[in-house]
Parts: sequence; C-alpha cells; structure tokens
Amino acid sequence: MAELVALDDLTETPHAEVFDGDPRTVRLKLAAGEGVATHRHPGTTVLFHVVSGALTLTLDDETYDLDAGDIVRFDGEREVSPEAVDDSVAVVVFVPNSDDD
Repeated sequence: MAELVALDDLTETPHAEVFDGDPRTVRLKLAAGEGVATHRHPGTTVLFHVVSGALTLTLDDETYDLDAGDIVRFDGEREVSPEAVDDSVAVVVFVPNSDDD
C-alpha cells in the first residue's frame, strides 16, 4: 500500500506530521526570520530536505546555508536549530537508529 500526501494540504501547524508511524516525517514551515530553538533528536538519524525557500541550519557550532533542493543528513544527537532566511518549507525525516550498532 502507498500513502500519498500533498505538503500544501498540511496547514494545521508549522510542524505537521506527514504520516503516522516510523519513520517520523514532518513538514516544517517557517516564515522569513522564524526559527526553531536549539534541540536534539536522540536515537535517530535526521534527513532535512529544503523544499522551498532558504534556511540557515545550525548543527552544534557549524552553520549551513541551505536552499531549495538541498538535503542534509546528520546524527540526531547533534544540537540543531533551523532559521528561515526566506519563507521556507522543509521535510524532516527522523529515521530510528538500529539497535544493532
């Protein structure tokens, strides 16, 4: 079975759950100048895909300037804080780490 979701239909919150279950998938919508406070996602690998706009993504003490089409993968143990340079939409996937590591 396939699940199909249109990101434009997810309007209820800035952090809209795209699908139920794992891997957790979130549509993040931020207005220019809006950001998310520094936080972590322990136990996951994070895939951060900028769909539209431009964001500055801070990982620990490193800063990345991201544009539409850019994808970043990082360990959820890192401190992360995105901030929108322009009105932006990103899809964030939280892949649970394997217990086999």
